[in-house]
Amino acid sequence: MGGDKKKIAVCLISGGMDSSVTAYIARESGYRICALTFDYGQRHDKELKSAELVAKNLEAMEHRFLKIDLRQIGGSALTTD
Repeated sequence: MGGDKKKIAVCLISGGMDSSVTAYIARESGYRICALTFDYGQRHDKELKSAELVAKNLEAMEHRFLKIDLRQIGGSALTTD
């Protein structure tokens, strides 16, 4: 690639440690970050707020939230008490 164009990495940002570290490694490796967060009806919106903060701190070129209805596949322990 010529010029100052950087490669783009689509990074899943859940708001947790693993996805955050992975995205930071991609950025430090020279990638521009396009962040993707799944909103699957988490019990607490803390995860979504954390993902938003991580993407902001990464200076992600874009951050998209994709809403997923896990009831279509039988639900999840991540969404119920």
